[in-house]
Amino acid sequence: MNRKGFTLVEIMIVVAIIALLAAIAIPNLLSARITANTAAAKANVRSLSTAAETFSTGHNGAYPVDVTELATFIGSAPSYCGQTTQGYTYTCTLASTGYTISAAPVSAQTGTTTYTATTGGVLTPL
Repeated sequence: MNRKGFTLVEIMIVVAIIALLAAIAIPNLLSARITANTAAAKANVRSLSTAAETFSTGHNGAYPVDVTELATFIGSAPSYCGQTTQGYTYTCTLASTGYTISAAPVSAQTGTTTYTATTGGVLTPL
């Protein structure tokens, strides 16, 4: 008798191997996503801080008081300030005497570190 096809045991072995590979790969992929979100948040806070410092240089030491003023130096500022993106919530407190820009993770599954930049461009991880 000449049969074609796979037996149930062969199919179950293949499914078990795929499940084992997925169990190994998925935690690594989630870890990579958290690392990418954290790096993006740090870069975004640094860019927003640099834009505020650049604004101050051109306006006799006065810092931007509104996100639209900040947007003249970094067009994506309104997309971040007061918004949640890439697993982080961004907060921008702007005044003519200084600023505080922070990025806090929404949950432990989206990021691990809160970043804050204050007047003078000092970036602090919390």
